[in-house]
Amino acid sequence: MNILLIGSGAREHAIARALKASRHPVQLLCYASHRNPGIEALTKKLVVGRLTDGESIAVFAAEENINLAIVGPEDPLNAGVADQLLAHQIPCVGPTQALARIETSKIFARELLSKYGIDANPEYRAFSSREGIREYLERLGDNYVVKYDGLMGGKGVKVSGDHLHSYEEALEYCQQLINRGKAFLIEEKFDGEEFSLMSFCDGKHLVHMPPVQDHKRAYAGDTGPNTGGMGSYSGPKGSLPFLTNEDIATAQAFNEAVILALREECGAEYLGILYGGFMVTAQGVRLLEYNARFGDPEALNVLPLLTTDLVEICLGIVQGCLNAVTVEFQPQATVCKYAVPEGYPTDPVRGEPIDVNEIQNPERLFYGSVETRDRQLFELGSRAVAVVGIADTIEAAEQQAEKEINRVKGPLFHRDDIGTRDLIQKRV
Repeated sequence: MNILLIGSGAREHAIARALKASRHPVQLLCYASHRNPGIEALTKKLVVGRLTDGESIAVFAAEENINLAIVGPEDPLNAGVADQLLAHQIPCVGPTQALARIETSKIFARELLSKYGIDANPEYRAFSSREGIREYLERLGDNYVVKYDGLMGGKGVKVSGDHLHSYEEALEYCQQLINRGKAFLIEEKFDGEEFSLMSFCDGKHLVHMPPVQDHKRAYAGDTGPNTGGMGSYSGPKGSLPFLTNEDIATAQAFNEAVILALREECGAEYLGILYGGFMVTAQGVRLLEYNARFGDPEALNVLPLLTTDLVEICLGIVQGCLNAVTVEFQPQATVCKYAVPEGYPTDPVRGEPIDVNEIQNPERLFYGSVETRDRQLFELGSRAVAVVGIADTIEAAEQQAEKEINRVKGPLFHRDDIGTRDLIQKRV
């Protein structure tokens, strides 16, 4: 079976590793933005190109007799790569451009929930000019969030008190978006704890993964600028210390309702991963945003726990029979930590060598924004490598991850507090 993986980060490395563990004979190919050494070692062929060039990707897939394609990142989904693959009769795990709007347009997502009566939204309003902005900010008081309506790599959300300290700063950010011709949301700021809930989906049936908590801020103590994610953790027995079974069931029900709403709205089946970013508040579980693919780093937490054959899950997705696949995960805890270049995310060093030779468990090491030149590993400017600890408790998993990430040498840093008891207790 020939499978094409689109993408070249640590998330795709985790997907590739899970696919190669299949009991089915798999020839794995990859269309990548750079030569990720971890992915390349697992593939028959890796080619480098633009991940948004749907026609080139589809032609390559047809030439290589691809039986199944899997889209990793969001940009190809936004560019309609799944549409191009389907036009060439290549089944794809990843929604079409229209369905992917659940991630690529925050306004579309909010309005979909409102239209179909899915009670997960904050108070919100969409804007494309300055008209009415100050009045709406004053109505929300000091509890507001400004969200760009498109993709900005997790960096398009500005929160009052954290990033915006006055109405003037909020108006300045809104004006920047207006100057770029972009629409945006201003919405009520939730107070609570964030978690991610990802679900496999065949358009009708969903299978939910264990919840994960991601850490977006660059520095310890949840300080510094937003990043793509510095690390994440999952708890034993498919929960998190601050969640109840009811909280998890509510988030699962939201994902299920959204899939039905998308089918009704778009007239097509959503095939792929639906990832809800939620917050548990005093008023219950509420939606922060939806994504249309595996999270990064969240995929690194859940895929190593997956005991079911990922190839069979993917076939269940594209064939509409996911309900016939029994999907199971190990009931253990995980902690993922990223090593990132000095200066990341605002002014990262690039092209510097790093060394992972002291890593003791290479099966728990995932390559991100790195490439190999003359047998030496070099960082490319974004999140470089991640390690994952897996144990019966979060504390033990954190200790594993912390020891391993300290074995990565070079001009890098990581957050040493992710998964620690002190940080988790603050959340509880």
